[in-house]
Amino acid sequence: MQGQTLPKKPSESIRTLAAAHDAERLRLAAAGAREAVFDWTMADDRITWDGAVDLFDGHANIDRLKRGDALRQWMGDAGRRQLAMVLADASPQESSFEIEFEGASAMGSAWFEMRGIRLPGISGHAERLSGMVRQITDKKIEAQRLTYLATRDELTGFLNRTSLRTELSRVIENAKAEERSCAYLVASVDRLAMINEAYGFGAADEVIVTVGERLAGALRESDIIGRIAGNKLGIILGNCGEQEIALVTERLRGAVRSDVVATRTGTVAATISVGAVWLPSGAASSQEAMLRAEEALDRARANGRDGFHTYVKSPQRETARLRLMGIADDVVAALNDQRLVFAYQPIICAKTREVKHHECLLRMKKPDGSVIGAGQFIPAAEQLGLVRLVDRHALEMTVAQLHANPRASLAVNVSGTTTGDSAWLQSFATYIAANSQIANRIIVELTETAALNDFEEIARFVSNLRDMGCRVAIDDFGAGYTSFRNLQMLHVDMVKIDGSYVKGLTQSRDNQIFVRTLVDLAQNFNLKTVAEWVGSDEEAEMLQGFGVDYFQGFHFGEPDFELKW
Repeated sequence: MQGQTLPKKPSESIRTLAAAHDAERLRLAAAGAREAVFDWTMADDRITWDGAVDLFDGHANIDRLKRGDALRQWMGDAGRRQLAMVLADASPQESSFEIEFEGASAMGSAWFEMRGIRLPGISGHAERLSGMVRQITDKKIEAQRLTYLATRDELTGFLNRTSLRTELSRVIENAKAEERSCAYLVASVDRLAMINEAYGFGAADEVIVTVGERLAGALRESDIIGRIAGNKLGIILGNCGEQEIALVTERLRGAVRSDVVATRTGTVAATISVGAVWLPSGAASSQEAMLRAEEALDRARANGRDGFHTYVKSPQRETARLRLMGIADDVVAALNDQRLVFAYQPIICAKTREVKHHECLLRMKKPDGSVIGAGQFIPAAEQLGLVRLVDRHALEMTVAQLHANPRASLAVNVSGTTTGDSAWLQSFATYIAANSQIANRIIVELTETAALNDFEEIARFVSNLRDMGCRVAIDDFGAGYTSFRNLQMLHVDMVKIDGSYVKGLTQSRDNQIFVRTLVDLAQNFNLKTVAEWVGSDEEAEMLQGFGVDYFQGFHFGEPDFELKW
């Protein structure tokens, strides 16, 4: 290799010849990969290069980089610090090293990676560095992109829920330490479901983006904003007094309503409702702050759109909180004691009246032998972050039952929170990989409300499930504002008509028109339909005439702890 020197001691000959061989191999590799091989002698601070022209063209003066001091200067502070650590090593053994540095030029900055071996001299300190330099700008950009996506909401560019909660924890702890106050706000875009229905999913996204921009523009530079759900934005106000919250909130609401939002499909007059909590007196942790701001938001929306409410502690609310915590304790104990079980309700083919599937309805058996329905504990589990544990337990029970009953086809409910739980999805994928024959016997049910909250996340979740061979159903359809266009975009297999439209169907002309229209649209999209709460033969006959595929209700079978075919 050009510029190579012979070893000063015979005992070093084998080591140095091996290094020379490695350097030649690197040189040949670099020739095809547009990478540069270097040999750097410390005594004269000289560097010989092979392939540097292609590597550094436009980024650095090649002739200058033949001197070590010039390379050091060009590497920047971070690169110099890494190099200094390599050179400070006084070990008598040769060692490998790796340095990343950013080189700036008229063309802009570029990232490089230097890898090689450190060859020690008699004193143990580095006598030579030999190795390869390659450009890794694309790699760094991709890493930055992935980091950005991990912390940011893709639609708005604001912090995502996880990152915002981290920031909120930091702000609360700083406020405690410095004995000052701050606030957390949740702003919800009013009537977004109706906007979605009228103008389409794209328009709803445009409204969210515009509202977010107006809110961000009305905040101080030190304030922090993030997107925490489909139509909800979280805002952290640092160093904010209790009396200031109302003034800030009015400014934010005014910024949103100040002008219409022009979308590609129409003009929308947007407003927001806001819930707030003063910190740290109103909540001691980020989780508690988020829960109480959501509670305040519910109060604000109860009075209509463009509302505002600040959380205020009360004995009644504290009682409710303690009750909530009590339910949470019950759920944890039931999970540990295997007291969360399924009751199975049959789903009947409308044409043959044969059982085709069963819905797995979660129940909690209490220590005294009594049984309570999911509606009495799932809302608390969702509020306190326990529902993912519940859903994982439900998944395990479903898989076990499918193994025990090779003919069974089961529909299992999944919370909207779980759709973003990668651990649940990974567990599901693991079960399917080990038992591929059960995939087509699983129907995962998602509520229409869950689909509305974060459409993009739900769409990814549905796609993953269907790729595994499972079917997906939207439960309680008709209770919300999901458009059939969005339903088609989700690529589900089945819709379950909300029971409130089925109960008393024969006496309600409005419900008949709604159900018939829904079934016709579902058929156009090749979606199967299930009518819930079917209570009589008359309702069943009318539903069958409309084209409904399946029935579910007490008339055809009540939930039973034993799976029966």
